[in-house]
Amino acid sequence: MERLGERLGQRSAARLDTVLRHLCPRLAPAAAPVSFVDYTLDNDLLTTEQRQFYEDNGYLLIKKLVSDEDIERFRKEFMRICKREVNPAGVMIMKDESLKSQFGQSEKVVNKVQDFQEDKELFRYCTLPEVLKYVECFTGPNIMAMHTMLINKLPDSDKQTFVHPMHQDLHYFPFRPASRIVCAWTAMERADQDNGCLVVQPGTHKTTLKPHGYPESEGKSNKLFHGLLDEDKKTPKVHLVMEKGDTVFFHPLLFHGSGINKTSGFRKSISCHFASSECYYIDVKNTSQEHLEKELEEMVRKKYNMISVELKDIWNFRARLVQGQRINL
Repeated sequence: MERLGERLGQRSAARLDTVLRHLCPRLAPAAAPVSFVDYTLDNDLLTTEQRQFYEDNGYLLIKKLVSDEDIERFRKEFMRICKREVNPAGVMIMKDESLKSQFGQSEKVVNKVQDFQEDKELFRYCTLPEVLKYVECFTGPNIMAMHTMLINKLPDSDKQTFVHPMHQDLHYFPFRPASRIVCAWTAMERADQDNGCLVVQPGTHKTTLKPHGYPESEGKSNKLFHGLLDEDKKTPKVHLVMEKGDTVFFHPLLFHGSGINKTSGFRKSISCHFASSECYYIDVKNTSQEHLEKELEEMVRKKYNMISVELKDIWNFRARLVQGQRINL
């Protein structure tokens, strides 16, 4: 209804402008205003060019946003989690079990720390003022941190164990509207094609949510690393080469993924999906997200030895207010 009201208001303004110019012909035609009504909100931070780029492409890269000092603190906390010096409640640690006997508990085994909302040090990322001021341009002032990850892309092989196929993040989220959700993804060291940087397909955020599943072509898939079942190979891809501290903000419908790490080192990044607290939960039954709901609920039941759990409960546990008021989520 708000969008309809905006359009009616724009039409009324246009009609009024036409009438005034008929009544006073000497009035010069008004310059056509730049209209941003879909993916960004009015703000004093983004330039007109930055807003237009996000509207057109579905992502925006901000150079050197997060300090080296903060990144090193996140790195140290990640190492502590790998060594099990700390064990935050609710955190999900994803490992390559085949490497455990060789390297034990270390960063050489752990490829992702997910749901770190109970880890005060890592969760600081979600509260950084320099990050939130950009997030607010997409979500508005009432901001929830919904989903957190620190990814440690391990050196890979021809098996492509740690490739993440092209996907849309909205596939994982049972809340809407999509336009008030944004991901902040910060490189903790240089990310390029050699170590598996992010790959995006600009403009795909303007599409609908597509069916996802485990790629049949892969020999091995990581748990919950779903991909598009019908990817358009003709859509151009952009490799986001980023330096330490660079941060990309992107829409949850944007097609994106990452390749393998062909180096001997590690490619770390830290990210959070933010949403306006005015967003609302939806029922994903009888939708393309239903099979994900069942898989996630089963995983949580096994981890916490629960008889039953609902998807909304899982997200309520993860979600944290980081700015403004908590309204729906």
